[in-house]
Amino acid sequence: MSFFGNLSTLFGPTQQGKRQQTVGGQPAQQGAAKPKFQKHKRNKKQHQQDVRPQQVQVVTPVIPENIQQIRRDAEAKAREIIVEAKSEALQLRSKAEQEQRELGKQLEQQQRILQAKLDRIDERLEVISTKEEQLEKKRFEIVELKQDVEKEKEKVLKELEKVSTFTRDEAKEELLQRLEKKLSKETALFIRQKEEEAHTEADEKVKEILIDAMKHGATEYVPEYTISVVTLPSEDAKGKIIGKSGRNINAFERRTGVDVDLDMSPTEVRLSCFDPVRREIARISLERLVKDGRIQPTRIEEVVDKVEKEMAKTTLEAGKKLCHDVGVFNLPIDLMKMLGKFKFRFSYGQNLIAHTLEETKIGIKIAHELGLDVNTVKLGCLLHDIGKVSEETEGSHVELGIKIAKRYNMPQPVIDCIAQHHEDEPFSGPEQMAVYIADAISGARPGARYENYDEYVKRLQQLEEIAMQYKEVKQAYAIQAGREVRVLLEPEQSKDDDVKSLSLKIRDEIKEKVTYPGTVTVTVIRETRGSEIAK
Repeated sequence: MSFFGNLSTLFGPTQQGKRQQTVGGQPAQQGAAKPKFQKHKRNKKQHQQDVRPQQVQVVTPVIPENIQQIRRDAEAKAREIIVEAKSEALQLRSKAEQEQRELGKQLEQQQRILQAKLDRIDERLEVISTKEEQLEKKRFEIVELKQDVEKEKEKVLKELEKVSTFTRDEAKEELLQRLEKKLSKETALFIRQKEEEAHTEADEKVKEILIDAMKHGATEYVPEYTISVVTLPSEDAKGKIIGKSGRNINAFERRTGVDVDLDMSPTEVRLSCFDPVRREIARISLERLVKDGRIQPTRIEEVVDKVEKEMAKTTLEAGKKLCHDVGVFNLPIDLMKMLGKFKFRFSYGQNLIAHTLEETKIGIKIAHELGLDVNTVKLGCLLHDIGKVSEETEGSHVELGIKIAKRYNMPQPVIDCIAQHHEDEPFSGPEQMAVYIADAISGARPGARYENYDEYVKRLQQLEEIAMQYKEVKQAYAIQAGREVRVLLEPEQSKDDDVKSLSLKIRDEIKEKVTYPGTVTVTVIRETRGSEIAK
């Protein structure tokens, strides 16, 4: 039994007995009726008269007969409870002391472990400090040994200089000279061998690269020529084109910016304009007007406006297709529109968009084979002729192309490719040379460019006439389709120095007076022959 349980049993009967006592010491009976009181209404005077003094009745408590026994039982129970409480207190105390002893043992054990670890750490620190001291001593010893070695070395060198009568630099130079003499023959043989191997491999490699590049550079395009002639269904169509008092043809020329020539033939109209895009717009517009039959200034304005919008989309799509075909993306839209104008631009009959596509493929292949920067070569080939479609008219296409490339923030190596693809400037790197080679292969290959036969013959005659105007020249021949002029001098009327000076004069005059594709090589030959017959 617990301490609180004993207390409840001790005081339980006493409280119950108190509830059973009544006034006068008699126990209360269960079920007794409660007295009922009635209230009477009286006047104030009657109430004062009826008040009588009442007697106070004193109730003396009556002690039950077994109270002594109850008290003894309670005291006995109290003693038992006290004894049990003391025993429980002793048990709790002993348990607490035992737990305290166990915790103390654990703390002592942990302290011993920590102390052991600290001791080991101290030992390691001592070992490390000892090693550091030893290393520091060895370091000082090594420094002293180096100083001693340097001193001994200086002594030995001085003694050698005294014995050999050479200074240190003189002895070094003598050794190098002897070594060079010994290895010069072997070095020359090695260099000669490597040069021969390089020349042999270079020729084969160049042939392989060029053949492979031309094979991969083959395009689906065929030679295209500028069509500036519109065929009419009948002679009556010319009257509609001219209009009353020439108002239709004047409106057409004013709106399109081209010149209309009606005197070519009865059923043909020739359109001429420096801008190929405007000429193409005029050609398409005129064909539509002739087909429609309604040729008047208002209708001309509507048709030309519509064709111009279609042409803008056409040039943009052509520029996008060209960029995608060569693998160039994210170019500015305006720059792609300019590239799309290549579709209507021709150089000696060679379509620029076909030439650019072919050249770029060749350049990319050469860059891959030689390990060059492919992106630089690709952009250089793509934009090398961008100046030919510039809206500006002053300056060569190289200068205009440089301006356009700088306007669109192209990298400097790409600008150098544009500036150097006609050797106007010295080559700044192998990528620029690759662009030049690719351009030369695409433009100079047979069948790439078309020329009128009469103009071709005229140019050959002009090249020969320029060379023959000098008195030292005996004969001149334009060979290799006009790409070379072979000049033979009279040996009696010329000197050896005239060969170089005359070639420069003829070259400069050809540059000024002749229009030609690619380059023209001037070769001047002077020789003296002597022959006798022995009989």
